[in-house]
Amino acid sequence: MHDDLAMMKLRTTIVTGGTCGIGAAIAKAFYEAGDHVVVAARNDNGFADSLGDRARFVRADVTRPSDIHQLVKKAVEWTGHLDVMINNAGLSGWRPLDKIDEQFWSRIQDVNLKSVVFGCQAAAAVMNSGGAIINISSMAGKRGTANNAAYCAAKFGVNGVTQALAKELGPRGIRVNAVCPVLVTTPGLLEALTLEYAPAHEQPVENFLSGFAAQNSALGRLPVADEVAQFCLYLASPAASAITGQCPNIDCGVFPQ
Repeated sequence: MHDDLAMMKLRTTIVTGGTCGIGAAIAKAFYEAGDHVVVAARNDNGFADSLGDRARFVRADVTRPSDIHQLVKKAVEWTGHLDVMINNAGLSGWRPLDKIDEQFWSRIQDVNLKSVVFGCQAAAAVMNSGGAIINISSMAGKRGTANNAAYCAAKFGVNGVTQALAKELGPRGIRVNAVCPVLVTTPGLLEALTLEYAPAHEQPVENFLSGFAAQNSALGRLPVADEVAQFCLYLASPAASAITGQCPNIDCGVFPQ
């Protein structure tokens, strides 16, 4: 009985794409804050187990709305409630306009935008007042860059969905925000940056990133994954109870607004 009561008092947080990169940093931060954390991804790499007994892995393909609804259902079956939904799963991809085909377009939209819409839908269906949804967007949701039309379209969409749902869900006491990091060094980004048409395709990726930071960042550096995670932790906390419908940058001053 005591364990059941303790579980009811702790928040339950879902992090999609939570086994690596920014998602893993977010899952770790929320776990260390005392939450029950559901780590969702297509494949289990053991990360959730490494966190401890308040973390669980749930297999989910976020491009399938049925998977997302099952993910939320399993979280609620585990703890009885869902308090924080973090739609983090994403996929970078660069192609010039004449190389965008329907398959590439659909893949970028499905992973980055469709997953967010249905993640919000599934979470909102079970959340009570006080719930928080955080969508991991991008600087690409604020400004366009060459060879990046498909990804920018998806991330601009994430910001629009965030603002619309903040108005829609606000009367129920559910807050919806996004965060817009600039380039954050993760294995996935490092790989994506070297692909054909990507910005670092013809140079060492480390040179591209250091040059980008030197030329664009007010602080002369780029953010790290834990800085994104800590800001998400703040947005999900009572300290941010008046903040909803916002899409703040985490960019070391690359794009002051």
